[in-house]
Amino acid sequence: MRLSQNIEFQKVFLDQIAASLPKNESLNEAIATALDISYDAAHRRNSLKSKLSLDESIILANYFNLSLDALFGNTVVDYLSVVKTKQISNQAELQQYFENSYLSLKSLLQDAKSKMYYSAKDIPIFYTLTNSKLTKFKIYVWIKLLGNPAWNDSFDSFNPSLQTMEAAQRLGSIYDQIPSVEIWDTTTINSTLKQIHFYFNAGQITIATALELCEDLKNLIQGIASKVLNDDNFEFYYNELLLMNNNVLVKTPQQQAHYVPFTILSYYRTSDKATCQQAMEYLENQMRHSKLLNTAGEKERNQFFNKMYHKIDALKSLLKASQVLDFE
Repeated sequence: MRLSQNIEFQKVFLDQIAASLPKNESLNEAIATALDISYDAAHRRNSLKSKLSLDESIILANYFNLSLDALFGNTVVDYLSVVKTKQISNQAELQQYFENSYLSLKSLLQDAKSKMYYSAKDIPIFYTLTNSKLTKFKIYVWIKLLGNPAWNDSFDSFNPSLQTMEAAQRLGSIYDQIPSVEIWDTTTINSTLKQIHFYFNAGQITIATALELCEDLKNLIQGIASKVLNDDNFEFYYNELLLMNNNVLVKTPQQQAHYVPFTILSYYRTSDKATCQQAMEYLENQMRHSKLLNTAGEKERNQFFNKMYHKIDALKSLLKASQVLDFE
């Protein structure tokens, strides 16, 4: 690529960053902060007297939640640059994941007109990041599934660090500040139910703990049902035809970000305009084929949430029966 092309792409990229900043924030100061360089060094890059290195471009793209496609050009429409979260294999990395996710979302949500769309294959992670036993259990499950397979501690002996719990709750609390749209199907709750059942059968949680987790889960669903009725910034759709995929799209007047999962927690993120627009069109199509429970009749709304409660109650009955019918 010729030098003139490099400079042109750098200018487009810096213009994208400038457009994403609040009106009172200097681009030079923002670049200096993101790259941890002096104001003068930032000014040289902004004035195109110094070239951005590839590493600097990646840091800036991560920091401002922007796509690198504008830097490298969109000459090949079938290729897309994305940001990938780091692999999680232990509690420290999980805590870092919570912290990075919080910062990523916080930078997008500075605008009051931002909105999040969540296609919920599983219960959205934000709901499970509170201070409940279910939060502790989810952290335990994620470390078990993503970490050392030889780790065999029981859940009742597991104590996540205070820093990990605080990072989890901070990420969970940011969801209350976001106008949001969720699309669920009747299987969205299944993975959490399966996890409770599996680790009970594996002897990793006691019957008392398993039943307590079921109650935490029921309280969570009841909270969502209440939110459907009382939160004007929340739209809840029930789709009877499709299974969801845990894709998340965040829209602001200045930019968009599309999050696509590739492991249990890890995801690819892109801010490419065409890709985000395609994702938005797909979500809108899902919503057109779904029931908006906020405005549906009481009967339809109750039918959906009663299915959730019945599944939880069925698991509780199964857990209790396993104690009564223990033939071994």
